[in-house]
Amino acid sequence: MELFRQILSFDSTSGRERELGEWLATHLEAPSVETFEVGDGTIDVLFRWGVAPRVVFCSHMDTVPPYIPPTFETDRVLGRGTCDAKGQFYAMYRACQRLAAAGHRDFALLVVSGEETGSWGAKTFAKLPFRAPVLVVGEPTDNCMVSASKGTKRFDLTFTGKAFHSGYPEHGVSAVELFVDFMERLRAAGFPDDPVLGPTTWNVGKLLSDNPQNILSPYLTCRIYFRTTFASDAMVSEWMRAQASATLRVDAFGGDAPARYFTLPGIPAKPVSFGSDAPHLTNFAQKIICGPGSITVAHRDDEFLAFADLEQAISNYVNIYQQVIAL
Repeated sequence: MELFRQILSFDSTSGRERELGEWLATHLEAPSVETFEVGDGTIDVLFRWGVAPRVVFCSHMDTVPPYIPPTFETDRVLGRGTCDAKGQFYAMYRACQRLAAAGHRDFALLVVSGEETGSWGAKTFAKLPFRAPVLVVGEPTDNCMVSASKGTKRFDLTFTGKAFHSGYPEHGVSAVELFVDFMERLRAAGFPDDPVLGPTTWNVGKLLSDNPQNILSPYLTCRIYFRTTFASDAMVSEWMRAQASATLRVDAFGGDAPARYFTLPGIPAKPVSFGSDAPHLTNFAQKIICGPGSITVAHRDDEFLAFADLEQAISNYVNIYQQVIAL
C-alpha cells in the first residue's frame, strides 16, 4: 500500500496534476512510458506493455477540491481521490503488473488530466493517432460494469432586468424574479422518464446577482447543468433554445450524449447518472466502465475506499482483460 499512499499524498486537484503525472512517469514501471502535453500545463501519461495494446486501462489523476490527505484505517483509506479516481488507476496498475508477470504484452495504462473540469486530457489524447480495440475506464461503480450512462448538457444563462427602487417594483423588472419564473417553467417542462436511465435531472451553479436589497436586481447569471437520458437528450437542447428572449440569454456549451457501454459475463452491470472521460476517448472501438468505490462518497469530505473493494477491482481488471482477449 506504500505506493498508493504516495499517490494519495499529491495534491492533484484539477489544474495541479502535473507534479503527480511526472512522478508517475518516473516511478511506475512499464516497458514504455510516454507523456503528452494537454496544453494547460498538465500532462497525460501512457504506460505500454507491448507496441500494439489490445486493452487500454484508463482513469484520471485530477480530483475535486479541496485536497484532503490520506488516512489509513484497518479496512479502508480516507482522503481526496481514494475512490475518484486514484484508487482506480492504482488498481489498474496492479492488474497490469499481474498481467505482465503472467507473460502478457498487449495492454496499456493511460492516466489523464482534467476529467473533473471538462475531460481536457481525454480530449487531447483523442487527437493522437493512437488506436486500440478496447478501453476500460475506471470510475467509482461499486465494482459493477456500467451498462449505460446519462449525457450532459451545460448552459450559461443571463437574465436582464431593470433596476429600480424596491419600494416601487412596478417600475422595474427584477432579474431574480425572471430566474424564478424560468425555474418554474423548467420544473413543469415534463421531460419524459427513460426506461433505462430514469428521470432527467439538473443542477444550478455559479449563481450571481450582486445587488443591494433595496434595488431590484438588473441582472442574474448562472449555469445550469443537465443529466440527460436517451429519451430527453435532444429535447433538453430544444427546450433551452426556446427559452431565449429579450430578457434571457442562453449560451450552450455542449456536453455529451447518453451512451451504452460494453459489458461482460460474470461481473454485475448497472446504469449510472454520472459522466466520465469515456465519451471523449474516441480512439477505441469498445468501451467499458468499471471500478472500485461508491459514487455516493465521491466528491465528499469523507471520501474513502475499502481495501476489499480495491482487491476486487484488481481481480476484475484482470478478468476483463482475459475475457476481452478471448473474444
